[in-house]
Amino acid sequence: MRRVTAVPAAALGLVSLVALAPAASAARSTAPAAAAGAMAAAPYEYLGWGSPQKPADVMAATGVKWFTLAFVLSDGGCNPKWDGDRALKGGSDETAIKAIRAKGGDVVVSVGGWSGNKLGEKCSSASALAGAYQKVIDAYGLKALDIDIEDTEFTNSTVRRRVVDALKIVKSKNAGILTYVTMGTTPSGPDATGKDLIKKGAAAGLDNDAWVIMPFDFGGHSGSMGQATVGAMDGLKAAVKSAYGYDDATAYRHIGVSSMNGKTDDADETVTTGDFNTILGYAQQHHIARFAFWAVNRDRQCGSGSDSDACSGITQSPYAFTKIAVKYTG
Repeated sequence: MRRVTAVPAAALGLVSLVALAPAASAARSTAPAAAAGAMAAAPYEYLGWGSPQKPADVMAATGVKWFTLAFVLSDGGCNPKWDGDRALKGGSDETAIKAIRAKGGDVVVSVGGWSGNKLGEKCSSASALAGAYQKVIDAYGLKALDIDIEDTEFTNSTVRRRVVDALKIVKSKNAGILTYVTMGTTPSGPDATGKDLIKKGAAAGLDNDAWVIMPFDFGGHSGSMGQATVGAMDGLKAAVKSAYGYDDATAYRHIGVSSMNGKTDDADETVTTGDFNTILGYAQQHHIARFAFWAVNRDRQCGSGSDSDACSGITQSPYAFTKIAVKYTG
């Protein structure tokens, strides 16, 4: 999901203006997105790198109930596998999901990321891509799916439309499922590509539960990372409101944030627990749909010789960031 150079390639993950079509009018509801409760806080854990902690141990230490597990990629064709090579069923990933559920929790599965083969590109049509997403949903009986759209999957207009259309099919075939679309951002909100993705969603009539930004790796910002995140979230809210014709309250309920804890890939960026509390305050004030971060794997202080895949790079207590995020209940 993240553009952090220390992360192995398979692990990394982080839009023509379109007139609002009549099909989008059904999405102009004032009803809130259904993301309240424990699901609203679902930090990422990547079981493929960074000495991942046992999810049940994280749950016991922090009270977190939901995890966003990353990443499902293409196996080279239009077929989903963990990191592009581990089967959905019968392996350690399924075992981890069962362990989380046994402790009263649940998972969002994240499809995509910065590197590796993307299903959005390898599947040649929206129906084929929806079928690949459906395999993931069916494998675990998912209640929520995250599409982390980055790199070439994000920059290709045809692929962006394919992802939107596939998600619309998924929503039509899976009553009540929540869908999140996660993308990079500037300090003032989504760039032109991100805005186009949101507009494509609105034009297609995709009632997406949350458009989510990753407010880091800005390539330059002013103020604290907490302040920069607030500015980016305000820009996201404005983009979603404009595309869908929502009122302010409804627009806020259809946006989300996925921050990063500690040091990011940019030398001038350090996200502190104070910044996380700023983000938490924003989330609580506006009742946004989603509060996630990258990643539980990094939510601990580095030891001698540790790398940034497995720690935050700052002085902190264990799970300090998860303990802040879990305070958010929608």
